[in-house]
Amino acid sequence: MKTGVKVGVIGSGEVARALTLGFAATGHPVMLSNREKPSDELVLWTKAQGDLVQGGSFSEAARFGETIVIATLGLATEQAIKKAGLDHFTDKVVMDATNPLDFSKGFPPLLAGQVGDSGGERIQRLLTKSQVVKVFNTVGNKVMFKPRFEGGRPDMFICGDDSAAKRHCTHILDSFGWNAVDVGGINSCHYLEAMAMIWILSATFAQPQRWDQAFKMLKHTG
Repeated sequence: MKTGVKVGVIGSGEVARALTLGFAATGHPVMLSNREKPSDELVLWTKAQGDLVQGGSFSEAARFGETIVIATLGLATEQAIKKAGLDHFTDKVVMDATNPLDFSKGFPPLLAGQVGDSGGERIQRLLTKSQVVKVFNTVGNKVMFKPRFEGGRPDMFICGDDSAAKRHCTHILDSFGWNAVDVGGINSCHYLEAMAMIWILSATFAQPQRWDQAFKMLKHTG
């Protein structure tokens, strides 16, 4: 298998690990990361995934990645990026898989941010020399890689200001088993983050709960 671009993943939770496995399965070297240094548990997990996966700190992962994935808890994202070092993101595509969710009042969470001040826009304002694309935020970690649904390939909605960065993410999505649907510039992020809330609420109130669902844009043929 030809080795792909190096991917640095900021975060080590379930979303970060699901995406790491997907990147490794499609030939990309990946560094998964903790805030300071890889925990003993993370070291064991990464070693079990094969030669393409390794662990590191936020800073090491940001330096390592030619493409960087942000997969942290939404309200901690800006702090994590600063911890990783802003200069390490320069001239790189940054895939923002986060949602600014507020769990202070329990579950289901509330959505922080608003039009013009969404999580994705705040990341782009912080990383002025990077190309941020909102992606992978409207689905759960269980079906992020090679999902299989009765209705065929699901759709992943993306947005960002840089066309080349969105093409790069579209290629990755295709290799992961998704159709990309471009909904415009980074100023569309709030709508995708609100869309994630629809996904969360529909899964929460389903009987039984369903965390293995995804969106699909249907087109009329008549």
